[in-house]
Amino acid sequence: MSRPFDLLVIGDANPDVVVGPVPHPLEYGQREHLVATGALLLGGSAAITACGAARLGLRVAFAGRVGDDAAGAFVRTALAGRGVDVTALTTDPELPTPLTTVLAQGDDRAILTAPGCLAATGPQDVPDRLLAASRHVHAGSFFLMPRLARSLGGLFARARGHGAATSLDTNDDPTRRWDPELLGPALEYTDILLPNAAEARALAATLAPGTPEDDAPAALARRGPLVVVKDGAAGALAHDGSTLTRTGAVPADPVDSVGAGDSFDAGFVAAVLHGLDLPAALSFAAACGALSTRAHGGTAAQPTWDEARAAALTTSPGSHA
Repeated sequence: MSRPFDLLVIGDANPDVVVGPVPHPLEYGQREHLVATGALLLGGSAAITACGAARLGLRVAFAGRVGDDAAGAFVRTALAGRGVDVTALTTDPELPTPLTTVLAQGDDRAILTAPGCLAATGPQDVPDRLLAASRHVHAGSFFLMPRLARSLGGLFARARGHGAATSLDTNDDPTRRWDPELLGPALEYTDILLPNAAEARALAATLAPGTPEDDAPAALARRGPLVVVKDGAAGALAHDGSTLTRTGAVPADPVDSVGAGDSFDAGFVAAVLHGLDLPAALSFAAACGALSTRAHGGTAAQPTWDEARAAALTTSPGSHA
């Protein structure tokens, strides 16, 4: 059955103010520091993933919430300008749009987020018509939106009921609790879990206490989803509960790694929807993540399908274990 959208992305969308490289240690006492670059860019894990998928040629819709303010207008315009359908992007009448400042230093960064209307984002912002109209449903920034997180299992179950596949990138948990009671019900209906290596270890530590760090992907896969782990310069890996598949990294000289993991997510989902097998999907996603680092911000250098396919050929061969 043909559907209007290949992908529905649920989650966070906000402006990113990216500055750096930031001096270390950062001096307070009302000291003013000069940095080489600063930019106002579209941010939010879910928003960056949506833009990456649209750049790869998918038909993408976005469901989430922004404030009735200039920042919200910026987000709406930026998403639409990249080909993402924003008819389900709700405007909150009271709470402001989230705002993030990214302090960059080499290939590392600190992220400061004022959550604004993120806490109000919930199932009411995800129309059932879009769940029924999409081949795949992806959610990002799970721990930043507790109301949405508590209902995500139900939303994913409804999406599956309409024949869609599901994926989740939890991203970081600012509370450091990695609440298993919050995450467990969502994982029951998650087909693909997309953490980075540090997040995989933290998730496994709470969902399967006592798990050795090297076994984190396998422990998470035993909860049901295919676990796809982003591991920076080490490439990426996937575990389906019985088999481990690895791919090397795509050579890159990064300008800015902000949003690289979200572009990886877009690449992996696009590859799966195009019917690529697991090793090829991993290589393609790694290429999408690496190529996105060619410019400042999460969306400016996201690749086209042809660019990513060509770059994927430069990854080291995948392996199974």
